[in-house]
Amino acid sequence: MNKSKVLSYSTGTLLALVGIGAIVVGVGLVIEPSGDRIGLPLELLNNSPFEDFLIPGFALFVINGFGSLIGAVLAFLNNRYAGFTTMILGIAMIIWITAQVIWIGWESVLQPIFLGVGLVELALGFLLTDWTIEHGRFHRHHPHAH
Repeated sequence: MNKSKVLSYSTGTLLALVGIGAIVVGVGLVIEPSGDRIGLPLELLNNSPFEDFLIPGFALFVINGFGSLIGAVLAFLNNRYAGFTTMILGIAMIIWITAQVIWIGWESVLQPIFLGVGLVELALGFLLTDWTIEHGRFHRHHPHAH
């Protein structure tokens, strides 16, 4: 297997795992905004702009969940936009965890883990984009009409 496929498949696998997990948790928070369904006390949100987990759950579902699954598909297809999409998802994850820490503090071992995941996504996205540019995948060939 060549390097680009290993990079694409590794990125796709990571994004798929993140996406599936975020969709499951996001749906749980949207269905039960009190956080009871997934064991999150509402008190965590005391210093945040949210009264319940509905908006954070929806954002988790859409951005980290659905967005990551789209990124995974792009990566598995070795699409030329996979790298850019993965970098955006990495930045979103970093912002997501940073906002959590600002509003609720370090409450879970998952926070530094997912901060690391965001950094890995950012790095993988950069590598995919660099490889895509280096191999001319952003160049469109327009044949001349004769």
